[in-house]
Amino acid sequence: MAAGKNIYEQQAHNKRSTLLVMLAFTLFLAFIGFGFDAFYLGTVSEDFFLPIGTLLAVSFGFGSSFWSLQSGAKAVLTSSSAVPADPNIPSHKQLLNVTEEMAIASGLPRPSVYVIPDDDPNAFATGKNPESSSIAVTQGLLNTLNREELQGVVAHEMSHIRNYDVRLMTVVAALFGAVLLLAEWARRSMWYGGGSRRKRSSGGAGSLGAILMVIWIIGIILAPLIGQLMAMAVSRKREYLADASGAELTRNPLGLASALRKLDRAEAPTASIKRGSAHLCIVDPLGRNINSKEGLTAELLGTHPPIEKRILALNAMAYQYGPAMTSA
Repeated sequence: MAAGKNIYEQQAHNKRSTLLVMLAFTLFLAFIGFGFDAFYLGTVSEDFFLPIGTLLAVSFGFGSSFWSLQSGAKAVLTSSSAVPADPNIPSHKQLLNVTEEMAIASGLPRPSVYVIPDDDPNAFATGKNPESSSIAVTQGLLNTLNREELQGVVAHEMSHIRNYDVRLMTVVAALFGAVLLLAEWARRSMWYGGGSRRKRSSGGAGSLGAILMVIWIIGIILAPLIGQLMAMAVSRKREYLADASGAELTRNPLGLASALRKLDRAEAPTASIKRGSAHLCIVDPLGRNINSKEGLTAELLGTHPPIEKRILALNAMAYQYGPAMTSA
C-alpha cells in the first residue's frame, strides 16, 4: 500500500489507476491499428485520413473481450476440474453456509460454489456479473482454514464480484491477447516486406513519417512486455481493493489476515489452476518468488502484491475499528 495513505484512500487510488490502465490498453490497440493505416493501407496522409486499421484493431480487442465474457467463466472452472460443492460433505456445507452469509452481507445473489480437488489452499471468483458468478476454492483451503478465516477469504472473493473485478480481469486478459495477436500480425507483415512499398510511397511525409514508423516498430516488438505490465498492474490493484472490501463485509479484517498467513506458508503450487487463471486467485497459484518481493521489478512483473503488505494493511484496518477487534 502506498505510503501515507489509509486503506480507504488506497481504494479510491486503485479505482483511478485501473481506469487509466484500461484507457492505456485501448490507446495501445489504436496505436497498433494506426500503424497499419499509415504504413500498410496508406489511408493516412497530410490531406486524407481514414482510420480503417485503427477502428478494426480497437473493435477486434473489444470483440475478443465480449467473447471471453460469454464463455470465459465456464472455461476457467472446467480447466481447474472444479465440481459443485456437495452439501452432504461437512466442509462443503460450511463453505455453502459462509457463502450465503457473505452474499447477504454484500446484498448480492449467492454465487455458484465449486470445490477444486487440490491440496494447496487457494480460491478465485469468476463470471461476467453478480447474477452469473461463481466462487471456487480448493479442498486444501477447506482443510487449512477455520470458519473465521474461510469467511474472510469468501468475503474477499465476494468483493471481487461486487466490484466487478472478475469482469474487468476477463476483459483485460482478452485485450492483452488481442494486443499480442495484432502485434504478431504486424511483425509477420514486416518480415514479408509488406510495408516497404508503403514506406517508399509515403516518403513525402519526411522525417516525421520515418520517426513514427520507428516508434511503431519498437511498440509492436515490445507489445508482449508492455501488455503484460499493464495487465499485472490491474491485477495487483484489485487485490488490495478486494482485501479492504472483504474486511468491510465481515467487520473482521484479522480473519482474512490470518488466512493470508496460512496461504503464504503453503509451499506447493496449486497444480489444478492453470497459468492463464493465475491472476484470478487470492494468492499466486504458481508460487513465484517475484510476488513476495518489493521494488520496481516486483511492481512491474508480479501478479499479486506481497502478502506481508496486504496483512499490514488489514491490521491497520483492524486498528481503525477499535481495540476490541484486535482480539479476533
